[in-house]
Amino acid sequence: MQPLLRWAGSKRKLLPELARYWSPGFSRYVEPFAGSACLFFRLAPERALIGDINEELVHVYKQVKKDSASIGKALRRMKIGRDEYLAVRSRNPALLSPPVRAARFIYLNRFCFNGLWRTNQQGRFNVPYGGRKCGQLPTESQLQAVARRLKSTRLVAGDFETVLRQTKAGDFVYMDPPFRVTARRVFTQYDRNAFSHSDLLRLRTWMERLDARRITFLVSYAESDESAFLSEGFATRKLSVRRNIAGFTARRRAFSEVLISNINLGGDSPC
Repeated sequence: MQPLLRWAGSKRKLLPELARYWSPGFSRYVEPFAGSACLFFRLAPERALIGDINEELVHVYKQVKKDSASIGKALRRMKIGRDEYLAVRSRNPALLSPPVRAARFIYLNRFCFNGLWRTNQQGRFNVPYGGRKCGQLPTESQLQAVARRLKSTRLVAGDFETVLRQTKAGDFVYMDPPFRVTARRVFTQYDRNAFSHSDLLRLRTWMERLDARRITFLVSYAESDESAFLSEGFATRKLSVRRNIAGFTARRRAFSEVLISNINLGGDSPC
């Protein structure tokens, strides 16, 4: 099924390659950098543990799981257009009811520029309007389908270590961290919780811990010095992916992304 949300850096184009690492023999799917969780929705695992440092994002998934009907009603009251977008964006989510707060996130995510979720230093969402070409709001039936998929999923708001500490033998862990690439300019400031050099070191430590515990993991990352650091000693595959530059379809370039895992499928692939 399709993910509920748009998300900058989404791995939708890589899904056929990412899905090759999954097997029904795994007891649980784990993803600590959820975003749109497109691989989770593609695989539809029976059990899952999903987390993200973005509390508003996790709130959305929890509320859809709990009360998708109320979110659908709130979305139906929102009009499509720049003025409505700015009005919805200006609302303080802390003052809204849980379903309306979730609906606000979904609405802004749908109509913001390029699927970015970026906040200022005060934590207020500040991405401009992206226009009507961003698509339609999810229908009530689509929200219900997402709710059913989340029924057997545990949702955690917090740093990726919070999720990884809960892993156990038999899990499959997919990690798609925000890129921290020094060799070229990659926009990563989606919110105040930017991925830092120390986060990269912590991620590498956890990859080693998972491997020592014989827990299968898969990491996707932009080809860079950082990906070379993460991949040392593990199996890698390089994928060429066509992406839009700055959100404009007329400006497409091929980028290389690296899949890093403690299982080896072999080979490089175009996507």
